[in-house]
Amino acid sequence: MNPIDRVVSFFSPEAGYKRLRARAGAAQLMNFDAASRGRRTYGWKAPGSSADAAAYGHRGRLRNLSRDMIRNRPYAARGRDVVVANVVGEGIAPSIRMEGDTTDEPGKARLQHYLQHLLTQDADALGEYDLFEMQGIVMSTVFADGEVLARRRMRNPRLDPHLRLPYQVELIEADYLDPTVQSHGENLVIEGIEYGPTGAIEAYHLYNEHPGAVQNRKALTSTRVHWSDILHIRRFDRAGQLRGVPWLAPVMMTLGELGDYQEAQILKQRMAALMAVILEWDDGAKRPANAGAGLDELAPGAVVSLPAGAKPNFTDPPKIDGYDEFMRRGLGMVAMGLGISYESLAGDLKGVNFSSGRMGRMEMDRLIRMWQRNLMIGQFCRGMERWFREGLAMTGETLPAFTMDWTPPRRILVDPTKEIPAMVKEVEAGLNSRQRTQRELGRDPDTIRAERAQDAQADKAAGLEPVASQGGLAVDSNKDDDDEGD
Repeated sequence: MNPIDRVVSFFSPEAGYKRLRARAGAAQLMNFDAASRGRRTYGWKAPGSSADAAAYGHRGRLRNLSRDMIRNRPYAARGRDVVVANVVGEGIAPSIRMEGDTTDEPGKARLQHYLQHLLTQDADALGEYDLFEMQGIVMSTVFADGEVLARRRMRNPRLDPHLRLPYQVELIEADYLDPTVQSHGENLVIEGIEYGPTGAIEAYHLYNEHPGAVQNRKALTSTRVHWSDILHIRRFDRAGQLRGVPWLAPVMMTLGELGDYQEAQILKQRMAALMAVILEWDDGAKRPANAGAGLDELAPGAVVSLPAGAKPNFTDPPKIDGYDEFMRRGLGMVAMGLGISYESLAGDLKGVNFSSGRMGRMEMDRLIRMWQRNLMIGQFCRGMERWFREGLAMTGETLPAFTMDWTPPRRILVDPTKEIPAMVKEVEAGLNSRQRTQRELGRDPDTIRAERAQDAQADKAAGLEPVASQGGLAVDSNKDDDDEGD
């Protein structure tokens, strides 16, 4: 009986009896060992906080720690680069597909003209990035900070006549959110984000400059920006979640400990590379002033004279044991926490052949496609498309209806000589369409079709024979997938 039960039983024996009976019943019904409280679960944290409350008050420190790790720890930087290179790569390319009258070439040409607003530096408020560079920065910031904001800046066509569409996009970090604002009217504002009565985001309160700038050019104030002028890109892991956390958060402790272990091993190796000599003197031997002269510059073939009564003892430097295995296990944990393969994180291809390489890539590729669909295309690219359509409406032109497709970058094949024939057979068997297969390879079907027509016309004009179809590529079924060198 704990002290509270004793006090309750003292003043109300009936209430104390009910408490004891309920506690005994709960102990009998406890079927999950992990939910018990005892020595085995000591130190386990299980708060019942909501998705966004779990990181409330700690997002700033998590962001700063994540950025520092990416700056100073090579495996953290490598993990960021692997995610960005696979999700964005050369860029998720937009393409316009006409609806209805597909022969409206002038209308399609006008749409292509306005699409160049996104594909050039005109889309960036700083005039530095095009759409593909923005995608890389967005994905990099989401990895490091957990979230990133894109703000639409409206422009006056008379002051900026070079712009095809009257707006530009500014990429800003989550540090711009003003945490000092607590409310706006009846709406609640938490960490700079304003929530409406239903819990949906209605506005963002943003500083006019980065609060961590070397020197602010003006007084730091915040402005309320409507949600329609903001794209908030982050990964959702729980129902009701509206904020993000750095992707390194689950592996920060492991990365830090691996870095400390690596530094200790490097110091140990430096010590092992040193050859130290300790002079042992006989009892009563006279020690000259320059005793041991020349020992500090030992070299192969050197002859050093020792004074009478002294003999050298060489130290036994420490040895490095288990370093590779420990680092492999640790980096494997980090790779799993990030959702990438160990080989891509560590650059270690020891013992990897075609089968194991492809198996390792399969799960990673699923996650990559999920991030492409949910993060980059679903949030950033669709948001840019919405602003693009609204910008077209501001021009006053009557333009044809269209659909904008987004094609992810080409997936690097592990072994093209085996995977491409398999894709061809899928198309021939009716299990997949040609254009879907082309998009899976990061290619735009419309562009391929147009270029093939141009090639055929140019070959015909040059009097060349048409290129034979290569649909029946043969596959050597006798070759062992596990052979080294595949």
